Amino acid sequence: MERRQSEEELKHKLQELQKQLGKKQMFEEAVSSIRSLLLQYYPSASPSLRHSFYTVVCRVATILKTRYTMPGFWNAGLGLFLEAEHLVSESSEKKHLQSCISQAREQLAEVQNESQNTTATENGSNRSTGYLFEGHLTVDPEPEQPGWLVQSNLLTAAATLFAGESSEGHLSSADASDGARNVLEELVARLDNIIPEILDDGPAAPRAPPASKKVVANLPVTTVTDEFLTKMGADAECAICREVLVVDDKMQELPCKHMFHPPCLKPWLDEHNSCPICRHELLTDDHHYESWKEREKEAEEERKGAANAVREGEYMYV
Repeated sequence: MERRQSEEELKHKLQELQKQLGKKQMFEEAVSSIRSLLLQYYPSASPSLRHSFYTVVCRVATILKTRYTMPGFWNAGLGLFLEAEHLVSESSEKKHLQSCISQAREQLAEVQNESQNTTATENGSNRSTGYLFEGHLTVDPEPEQPGWLVQSNLLTAAATLFAGESSEGHLSSADASDGARNVLEELVARLDNIIPEILDDGPAAPRAPPASKKVVANLPVTTVTDEFLTKMGADAECAICREVLVVDDKMQELPCKHMFHPPCLKPWLDEHNSCPICRHELLTDDHHYESWKEREKEAEEERKGAANAVREGEYMYV
């Protein structure tokens, strides 16, 4: 009886630590506490408590993959995954934890490579020389010429060559021919920037902004129950993190009825305005984008109307 009560208290403690994982300032401390409890209690824990430990460790991996990139957080997660992988006995759990370990190591290696590349770039820029500006040597390297100035210089050079300046004795015919050829080659290479895109059918669709913060805040959140798992199947999972759902998981529902873990869905909706599965769009806070959608909707209705009129033999004579 006492052992059962003690395990219930441990499960409650794990639930509290799991909630703290979502708070950036508490993440590392929460992972450290989970690791300590894992080492202390997992070897003698019941199957139910062991499953609770495994669930919390999986949630640490999910939150790292969907929310955090800082090396300190990933180092803390890596230490937890290594300890858990050493302790678990189920082959499926061990395989999943090995995958978490590999991903953590890849993330840390990627951050280290980016840091080394940044340092090398900064050192390289420090060795760059200045340039003469109004008779003085500057500290900074010479900036690139703006595109419009490069294009203007090319067109001016071409006009000068074709005006027959070489015939006045400034250039030999061979030099003039080589110069014209070089200018023409440069002009051809820059045609995309010099000549407007006259063949474009119309303005491109604007990039979809993130979903409205108010809409996201009001999305319903439900708790996974036994009835829910019975209806959805034992293998029901979050489509973003691919983690199998368990009882008491929180799930956020989009208007299209697709559901995801709130910590998984938030980073997606911070950058997109649509469902990750069916691309059903939510409202945004961008007035220009919403106006464009309305205009596109009206234009599409007009196109459908015109197509129906032609199909039914109705014509408009002007």
